[in-house]
Order: sequence, then structure tokens, then C-alpha cells
Amino acid sequence: MSPPSVSFEIVSNQRSRVRPTIPHRRRGPKPDRRRALELLASCRDGRTEAMMLAHGFTVEQIVELVRAGLATAQPERMRAGGHEIEVTRVHITDAGQRMLLGEPGGRF
Repeated sequence: MSPPSVSFEIVSNQRSRVRPTIPHRRRGPKPDRRRALELLASCRDGRTEAMMLAHGFTVEQIVELVRAGLATAQPERMRAGGHEIEVTRVHITDAGQRMLLGEPGGRF
């Protein structure tokens, strides 16, 4: 990866000085975040936390998605092997969908 190009601007105050400026690039989501959002978007019922972990995501990454407003996490009860268990289901939000589409309002 090549370093960003650098240009210079002259700032005039009491003394003239030269200050480097780095062009701003629009940054998209981190690759892991994008992959997580794509996984969540692929299932309208969302994914369980266990499924996200099985796909290699960490609890911290899931929490970051929720805190950023890109996903929601809701507890729900399921029956498995004759026992009722509580799982956490993760859904993509509208903001997460916009992020994937690269639309304005997709915040990150």
C-alpha cells in the first residue's frame, strides 16, 4: 500500500509558514465489520451470537457493531434438546444496510 500523497499550503498569520495537508479519503467500514454486516444482511431473521462466533467474530466486534448503531442484539428463548435456553439474536439495522450500500447516512 502506498503512502498518501502530501501537498502543502501556506498559512499566513503573523509569520508565514508551510503546513503539510493530507487529502481526506472517504473511509468505508473495516473489512471485518463489512463481512459481519454482509453476514447479518444475508438472513432476514438475523444471526445468533453463537453463529457469529462460529464465523470467527468476537463478542467485542459484535458489541462494536451494536454501539455504532449498525446492528441490534436481542435476547430470545429457544428450545434445544428439550431444554429452554436463552440466546442473543443479532440483526442488521437500517444504518448498517446503508453502510453496506455506501449511501450517505451510513455512519462509521
